[in-house]
Amino acid sequence: MTKRLFSILAAALLCTVCAVAQDKPVIKVETTGVQLVFKVGDNGRLYQSYLGKPLTHDSDLHHLPRGIEAYLTHGMEDYFEPALHVEHSDHNSTCELKYQSHSVTTQADGAQHTVITLADDVYPTTVKMHFIAYKDQDIIVTNTEIINGEKKPVVLHKFASSLLNINRSRYFLTEYHGDWAAEVAMSETELNFGKKVLDTKLGSRASMFIPSFFQLSLDAPATENAGNVLVGTLAWTGNYQFTFEVDNNGVLRLLSGINPYFSEYTLKAGETFTTPDFIFTLSDSGRGKAARNFHNWARNYRLKDGKGTRMTLLNNWEATYFDFNEEKLAGLMGEAKKLGVDMFLLDDGWFGNKYPRSSDHQGLGDWDETKDKLPNKIGYLCKTAKEKGVKFGIWIEPEMVNPKSELYEKHPDWVIHLPNRKEYYFRNQLVLDLSNPKVQEHVFGVVDRILTENPEVAFFKWDCNSPITNIWSNYLKDKQTHLYIDYVRGLYKVLDRIKAKYPNVPMMLCSGGSGRIDYEALEYFTEFWPSDNTDPVERLYIQWGYSSVYPVKAQCAHVTTWNKESDIKFRVDVASMAKLGFDIKFSDMSKDDAEFCRNAVTNYNRMKPVILDGDQYRLVSPYEGRHASTMFVSEDKSKAVVFAFDVNPRYREHLLPVKLQGLDPNRQYKVKETNERGNNYWFNGRTYSGEYLMTVGLDLFSTRRGLTSHILELE
Repeated sequence: MTKRLFSILAAALLCTVCAVAQDKPVIKVETTGVQLVFKVGDNGRLYQSYLGKPLTHDSDLHHLPRGIEAYLTHGMEDYFEPALHVEHSDHNSTCELKYQSHSVTTQADGAQHTVITLADDVYPTTVKMHFIAYKDQDIIVTNTEIINGEKKPVVLHKFASSLLNINRSRYFLTEYHGDWAAEVAMSETELNFGKKVLDTKLGSRASMFIPSFFQLSLDAPATENAGNVLVGTLAWTGNYQFTFEVDNNGVLRLLSGINPYFSEYTLKAGETFTTPDFIFTLSDSGRGKAARNFHNWARNYRLKDGKGTRMTLLNNWEATYFDFNEEKLAGLMGEAKKLGVDMFLLDDGWFGNKYPRSSDHQGLGDWDETKDKLPNKIGYLCKTAKEKGVKFGIWIEPEMVNPKSELYEKHPDWVIHLPNRKEYYFRNQLVLDLSNPKVQEHVFGVVDRILTENPEVAFFKWDCNSPITNIWSNYLKDKQTHLYIDYVRGLYKVLDRIKAKYPNVPMMLCSGGSGRIDYEALEYFTEFWPSDNTDPVERLYIQWGYSSVYPVKAQCAHVTTWNKESDIKFRVDVASMAKLGFDIKFSDMSKDDAEFCRNAVTNYNRMKPVILDGDQYRLVSPYEGRHASTMFVSEDKSKAVVFAFDVNPRYREHLLPVKLQGLDPNRQYKVKETNERGNNYWFNGRTYSGEYLMTVGLDLFSTRRGLTSHILELE
């Protein structure tokens, strides 16, 4: 064989190998601690080969098994739950997706964005799978675009944001459930063959019974600091669904996305349907690391003003309920100043004239100030607050309406309700139809009018107290199955306009507590209200539960009169573990209690940077006994704040020192108690090495009956 012929054959062979490599690429999506690997099979379809700790040698990726199809479709040879079910214009419901191409780019924020394009070679249906990897936080955000290339509409019956295939020996699902004032009750279940579905059909207040996040322990139940755990959440402010299906081979298929219940969606020719983000992390060091991954990612990339501070406040609700006037409010603003908080917040009851808002039975939807309550309108309150030395915020619920209101009388066609059945009311109200552009304009106008007339309004508490009932849209007519989806999209259109025009106005996502909490809404809201239940003992559980996914910077915690058996110190200390606020009548307080609260606000402002922006370490869970402890450590490890609580401990209970976490073992830390009110720790004022504190620990708990609390500052 001549050298020339050999060279030609070698070049041809190399081209053939390159062509095969291009036709069947191995695609990696990875962070520092998580790797997701896809392969293209001989049939041209895309398969997920691996999900786990990164494999550092690329040569090993070729040894991985093919795995299960990455975006499973209805009607083909797999018999389990599909990610996509599309009905074509000829009513054929099958779809075979084959790999077309992929791209990897670096976003402006430094995250790596991978797009994998799949297409059906019989019908012009294209699917683009998006994966955004945040390296340092070990977070992967994934969603899907479904593109109708047909000349006629198609119907989407299922349209998952993601499908993950997990092959482990055992699976343990931790879910959170509850109801109004009883949120995030935690339970763990082992998953075996078959399906477990977590979903909601409540529409506007979708998370009321079950928030849209979970923890999935792999091989064995994870603890706070050990074990493999996948934590995921869906960024969608509406009906969602997680499906966990263990197949006949013991592989867990995890589907996430919008709940397809009553949501068949017609996609016109040329249109694209974009699914919401599914966000997940994988930790090999237990639940705590997974939670910190989410906290760090949220503050840096998703939470509105995630790097900014948060305002302490005094809310008037428990002091006045609906019974107030300008004089009363001015007095409360003076109390806010004496307390040392940043803002006074006016709650429900300030609007309506034909039907004044004197209870929750009327006036909702009529956003003009009630003349006999606020004759000088919001402007006077802003001016008075400024004179008192505090900012002014206000409550709104612009998506809702009372049947007894001028808005309902003028625009019954704007309301979601059945045209031929008796109306059902949840909390005496109905939901406005945000799929309707006119309603979107109205809702935006509520905020825009207040801020245009009163630019000094510094904060909105945005409530949403009713799920969607009486499910019928006068606007959508023959597209009723679009309502659940188009309602949420309409909400986002309103919030986009508010954010664009008023980018620096912070807002609380209230929803009667827990009704709306997700990472799409939190792009518009700086914080959320975890529960109307402000009993400090219950809040230990509620705040712990939500911290599995959400940073305390986003959690509002108010000191109220719930659980009067607890002293004011216990209530303040619990609320200081998040964004501190007060909803209490200070004129009813003793002089000592009022003075304690003033000092506590000063202390909180000093500790706030560590609590709100530090790494959270959940030391002792309230779910596991009669004690709880959480600590926060600054990024440079120079400071820390430790909270400890005893909740009616047992007599002569065997107690062990609590080992702290996250400190620098080589630094010396002075331990100083704050918010003191007697019964201080014996080690108050002493200095320890970080190594000692993390190896030996401190005696944080006691067997003293009742409710006791302590806060330590470490420097």
